[in-house]
Amino acid sequence: MDASQVIIRPVVSEKTFVLAEAGKYTFRVHDRAHKTQIRQAIEQLFDVHVVDVRTAFVKSKPKRRGQTAGRTRHWKKAIVQVRAGDTIPIFQGLEGAE
Repeated sequence: MDASQVIIRPVVSEKTFVLAEAGKYTFRVHDRAHKTQIRQAIEQLFDVHVVDVRTAFVKSKPKRRGQTAGRTRHWKKAIVQVRAGDTIPIFQGLEGAE
């Protein structure tokens, strides 16, 4: 699997900005990607040294629109901790966007 296929997109939320200040960045990743693939993809795409990778599956939620009921998709997220002093520039310009 290619590095651009492993990392789908960054997760943007209030919690991820708090974690980003501590050097931990959150990404939506491919469902079948394992920790080693995620580590290699982050190091290749962003030129940083990864210290730790934690993964979790986000469960689907029930949703309704009128009488039609359904569920959102389940997805996999990875919280990646980088070496002290390293940063990922995607999260830098978003703090003042509110």
